[in-house]
Amino acid sequence: MKTPWSSVLLFLVASFLGAAGQYLYKAGTDRALAAGGRLFAFLANGPILAGVLCYALVMGCFVAGFRQGGSPSMLYPVYATTFIWAALIGRTMNGAAIAPVHLVGMVLIIAGVSLMGR
Repeated sequence: MKTPWSSVLLFLVASFLGAAGQYLYKAGTDRALAAGGRLFAFLANGPILAGVLCYALVMGCFVAGFRQGGSPSMLYPVYATTFIWAALIGRTMNGAAIAPVHLVGMVLIIAGVSLMGR
């Protein structure tokens, strides 16, 4: 069974949304801790709520990708690109460094996804 490109694209979108959700959880946690760290500061927190929305959209992308005939052995490695997106979002939003060893890891993830797709 061949995995449609539309399923691959949905999982790629899901991987970006997953990384965005992680970033938003971290930003929301930082904000809540700065506000005293009380439970309400976590529950009524825009970035955390946006992170929850991102993860709901991730699940929607998963379901849509599988409905189109996607194969888990092909699609879950595509979702592993979340690590790449997380590094790029951290770099863009916080100026986080991407060390050469991280670049090697990114290349290996892309190579692994490519090999799994064959």
